Order: sequence, then C-alpha cells, then structure tokens
Amino acid sequence: MRIGELAKATGATPRALRHYEQAGLITSAREHNGYRVYDERAAVRVRNIRHLLSVGLTLDDVRCFLPCLDGDMTSARPAAEGLRIARERLAVLDAR
Repeated sequence: MRIGELAKATGATPRALRHYEQAGLITSAREHNGYRVYDERAAVRVRNIRHLLSVGLTLDDVRCFLPCLDGDMTSARPAAEGLRIARERLAVLDAR
C-alpha cells in the first residue's frame, strides 16, 4: 500500500509515517516512480507505534519495543527494558 493508504488505515499523517521511517521504526520499498510502498503488516506496526506514543513514550522509547510491534502487544511477554522505560515515563507523567 502507498503512504496515503497507510495513513488512512492508521490515522497517522503521511508526514508522521515518513518520520517513523526516518527513525527506523517502519520500512518501505520504492516503486519505479519513487513512491513509497508499505507491506500490509505495516498498519499493525503503525497502530502500535501510535498507541505507545499516545501513552507518553517517545520515538526513542518505542525502539525498545521493535520486537513486538508487529503483533498484539497486549499479549506479548514484557521485556525488562520495556518495563523500565514504561516505569520511567509513568514517573514523569505522575510528577506532572
């Protein structure tokens, strides 16, 4: 799917998708005309990225969750690094 289709399917803007790609969180192939083409599974990954960002994590924080971004994150076994980051962000939010 092209960037506009992925944006529509996930609620992200094309600009955000390019930013996620630049940050190494998603990847695309290029068509002969230079357009980005994303795998169908990219929609799940983008939704998970957006969910993590919505709860106060940063793009740098999201990187530690890369192994579980392609599936149901709620059923994935928590990683120690992910728990550490989540606790740190929660403490920051609580302090605010």
